[in-house]
Parts: sequence; C-alpha cells; structure tokens
Amino acid sequence: MNNEQFEVLRTPEGEAALGAAAAVAGGDPLAAAAALRSAGVPAGLAAAALTQAELRRRAVGKFGPDAARMFFTRPGLEQATRAVVADRRARRLRAAGVRTLVDLGCGLGADGLAAARHGIRVYGVEADPLTAAVASANAVALGLADRFTVQHGDALRYDVSGFDAAFCDPARRRSTGGRIFDPDAYSPPWTFVTDLIARIPRTVVKVAPGVDHGLIPTGAEAEWVSVAGDLVEAALWCGPLAEVPRRATLLGKEGPPVIASGIAGVPCYQLTGDGGAEAPVGPVRRFLYDPDGAVLRAHLVAEFAAAVGGNLADPEIAYVYADRAVSTPFARCLEITDTLPFSLKRLRALLRERGIGRVEILKRGSALVPERLRRDLRLAGPAGASLVLTRVAGAPTVLIGQPVNPRP
Repeated sequence: MNNEQFEVLRTPEGEAALGAAAAVAGGDPLAAAAALRSAGVPAGLAAAALTQAELRRRAVGKFGPDAARMFFTRPGLEQATRAVVADRRARRLRAAGVRTLVDLGCGLGADGLAAARHGIRVYGVEADPLTAAVASANAVALGLADRFTVQHGDALRYDVSGFDAAFCDPARRRSTGGRIFDPDAYSPPWTFVTDLIARIPRTVVKVAPGVDHGLIPTGAEAEWVSVAGDLVEAALWCGPLAEVPRRATLLGKEGPPVIASGIAGVPCYQLTGDGGAEAPVGPVRRFLYDPDGAVLRAHLVAEFAAAVGGNLADPEIAYVYADRAVSTPFARCLEITDTLPFSLKRLRALLRERGIGRVEILKRGSALVPERLRRDLRLAGPAGASLVLTRVAGAPTVLIGQPVNPRP
C-alpha cells in the first residue's frame, strides 16, 4: 500500500470498500476479490481494502475491538506494541506526573494512542510518510486527534526541549526484512538514544527482549514483559522513572501476585530485584519450576528461587527445584517422578514399560533435538508425560514428570 492508495481508503468510497471487504475477508482471497469486483469495487481499491481487512483481523490479538476502526501496514503491525502493554506503560507515565510526551519513531501509534487515552498530550514523530499518515488516521479513528498529533519527520532533528518525557522505539528491522543486531544500526541509532536520555531524563526506551544488559544505562530500570506467557518486549525506564534495577512483569496470567495491580481488567504480576543475585545449587527435588521468559531475561531466577524455597541443580541451568508446589504466575511447575542419566535405550524402555505414548519435551542445556528424540523414542501407549532434557551437576540428564497446578 502506498500513500495514494491509503488516502483513497479514507474516502467515502474507500470506507464502503472496507465494509464490503470485512464481510468477505478471512476466506479464499481470490473469491473475496471476485466478490468485491462483482459489487463494482475497482480492482486496485478492492485489493487495498482486502489487505486492510486482513490486517485488521490479525490485529485483534494486539488491539482488541479497536482493530476494526484502525489502519495498519504489515511491518507496522508486526512491530506495534500490544495494547495491554502500551496501556500499562501509559498508566505508569501518568502516575509519574507526565503531562506531555514526545514519541520518537511512533510507528502506527500504539504507545502514543495509549498515552493520549490517559490524558497525556502526545507529539509523535515518524520518518516513514505512509506510517505517519496511518498513525494520524488512527488518532482520528479512535477520537484522540486532539491529544495525539503525528508529524512526518526525522527524530534525529526534532526539537525535544520542553517535554515532560520521551518515548523512543528504535526500529530494529530492515525495510527489506530481517533483524538488526548492531545497536548503532538501529533507527534512530543507540548513540542518539543515550543522548536523548541525557537531554530528557524521564525517557522510556522500548527494546528487544534479548537486549544486551551491557547497553542498559547506569541507574535505569530494565523491565521485561510477558503477555500470557509470551515474552514480548523489554523497556528501559530512565532517570526519575526508574524504581528498581530489574523487573519482570507478567500480564494476563492467573495466580497470587508478589506485586499486583489490575490493568484494564488484566492481571499484572511483578517480580523485582537487582539482577545480580545467584541462586543456591543443590539436588534435584520433587518439583521443578520452569521460570517465565521475563524472569529469565531479567536475571531474577535467584529471586524466584528464594520465593519458592528452591535451588538450581546446575549453576548454568535456570530450572528451579523445590520440595513443595507453590501456586505462582512466574513459572510452570512439574512433579518429577524419575531422574536418570540420559540414555536413549534406557529412556525408551522406561516409557514403553509405563505405556507412555505422548510426551512434551522441554530442554535447557541439552544439544538434543526434541523432534528427533521423539521419533527415536518410538512412543506407544495411552499415557502422557513431560520429559526435561537438561544437565545436573554438569551431566546430561533426563527428568520425567507431570505438570501440576498447585492451589493458591
């Protein structure tokens, strides 16, 4: 989609085409295109409307009911912040006293729209002209144009003086596809981000979950966010916005919180620490906990282990073992029935003896390929089990267990 096609979509004729496309999207694309053309929609407009209808359908998982009124581009939707994450961030900014926010590299506007909904006056800057037009249209579509203004421009040259806070989401993908791993090749580059923090102390930077801890500015809070068990992003809260060194935030999971707050009806659980503690090392015990990705990336395994009275069985492997099952949103829990040195022949015989024909395979610290192992086991039988491929005190080990769901 180019700017001209997008502008046509916003005309009465385009709106009618979008409505017709929504009624036929999700099925055979050729049949849908034929249906629009038979209804008198020009071929080019039909193609643009069907693409937009399909993007709106996919966007529901990130934006909920708002997706039906918004506009998207394929790369913009892929990179956009989930609404539940943006909403929580906006609430935190508002609670910190932020009233004006500059959003540098605002994309389709997910974060700017969320901040505007919470009463923050947002000025978005976007280098791509089509993306800037789409973000501006989204502000209009959601009734937020009076609080979210989007300008097509270069974040590197935008005057950021006078704002209470800044939000920056550097692009980490090439326009031709593929991730960018060199921070100085981001758009804007990391050197600009560090300079921005010096100019506006209250800055939030959205980064990839795999961000190098060495890039975290001194004194900043690094937060990793999971949604329903899926690790989706990390953010750096700088200057006065920093509250703790490291934070793992889980949204949308049930369980008793360490710290909890309801975010738009979504459970929110947080584990915090300095990220430098080491968990004790000991034996394999009755229960194994597999921590959420946010806990792992935040280097808060030691804090989690302390919460459940657990230990590691290998100092390099982040499985936590404990004598009791504790209800927690921060990890899956398995009850371990067998611990044995890895041997394909012995494992195959044991599973066959117990009639286990279905297994989930977890691995950490093992070079084995789960699907190849599954074939080699030649499983048969009505029962199921969980296999954990790992190391214990440096030795390749397989654990057999069953998932448990402890009561609070």
